Amino acid sequence: MIPSPGAFAAGLVIFFVVVWDAFEAVILPRRVTRRFRLTRLYFRATWRLWRSAVSLIPSPKSRETLLGIYGPISLPMLLAVWAAGLVLSFALLHFGAGSSVDVVGIQPGFAVDLYLSGTTFFTLGIGDVVPHSPLARALTVLESGVGFGFLAIIISYLPVIYQSFSRREVNISMLDARGGSPPTAGELLRRHSFPDGLEALHELLEDWERWCAELMESHLSYPVLAYFRSQHNNQSWISSLAVILDTCALLRTGIEGACERQAELTFAIARHAVVDLAQVFGTPPTALPEERLSPATLARIRETLAQHGMKLRDGDEANARLTELRRMYEPYVYALANHLSLPLPPWIPEHKSRDNWQTTAWAQTAGVLEREEAAAILDDHFD
Repeated sequence: MIPSPGAFAAGLVIFFVVVWDAFEAVILPRRVTRRFRLTRLYFRATWRLWRSAVSLIPSPKSRETLLGIYGPISLPMLLAVWAAGLVLSFALLHFGAGSSVDVVGIQPGFAVDLYLSGTTFFTLGIGDVVPHSPLARALTVLESGVGFGFLAIIISYLPVIYQSFSRREVNISMLDARGGSPPTAGELLRRHSFPDGLEALHELLEDWERWCAELMESHLSYPVLAYFRSQHNNQSWISSLAVILDTCALLRTGIEGACERQAELTFAIARHAVVDLAQVFGTPPTALPEERLSPATLARIRETLAQHGMKLRDGDEANARLTELRRMYEPYVYALANHLSLPLPPWIPEHKSRDNWQTTAWAQTAGVLEREEAAAILDDHFD
């Protein structure tokens, strides 16, 4: 066949786009801000379609389950997109080089080149299509090596993703007993009103300072992690991050004897993480449709904390300070939560509810005595 320089050039372009995109997504351990990226286009398109389709389901529980499936299923889909792009690129390279292959009973052409590319990429070694020109042989050897390297990427990529996910979820699960289910800033402070509770709160904020730094590094390098949802529907990484920022904002506003300096450090890295992640996902800061912290809610937080020995600074200056701090992160947190279809937590629980550790599917078959004992424990826990 007559060589086609246009097809050969198109194959080269597709090859380098796919290889460079895979390199940035898997190997390069830093944020990529370039607007055009194959991976970014893939996630934006598939996530919008998935979210739109799931929104048609009437059951909230089923919607949340299907939204939780997107993260894990998007990974093999992305790998399939990369593989299809590489197979297509080498098929175009063979076609552009004149389809220099020997095949019995079939006229050489693009279909044969595509078949040769597929069998070579996945290292099948069938041998019914044989390249006979030096360039065709070189392309076949190169594609075989690329296919082998692609398999190595798959083997190394998936464990890294799931290890990062597991590390992220540890602190989120631990926040359950410390801040409620779902966790809130007011409840987190109230549950640390016990003797030496502020020291425990200081250690907690230190742990979350490290967690926020790890979150920023892992989710900037592997943005797909943001689509992985937590085990419980009332928990998420974005709501936990918001709770920590809310807590630090209250502490920086002023609680006597509290760990204000550690709150400043944790607030700084948490705000850094949420702003950088908003940039990666292309979610500009967005004004909240309604006030998260109304004057009545703030007064309730002050009253609740005062009843447990924590005095939150009051007055116009303190309120202005709290409003200023909230403006630094709430628009970014809301934009990310809206993009990921995740709710933001309230500032304080609206009513008593059981923590996740206090509930179980076995409770449906438990006897009356067990339910009464659980209720008694719950009442003691909140009193």
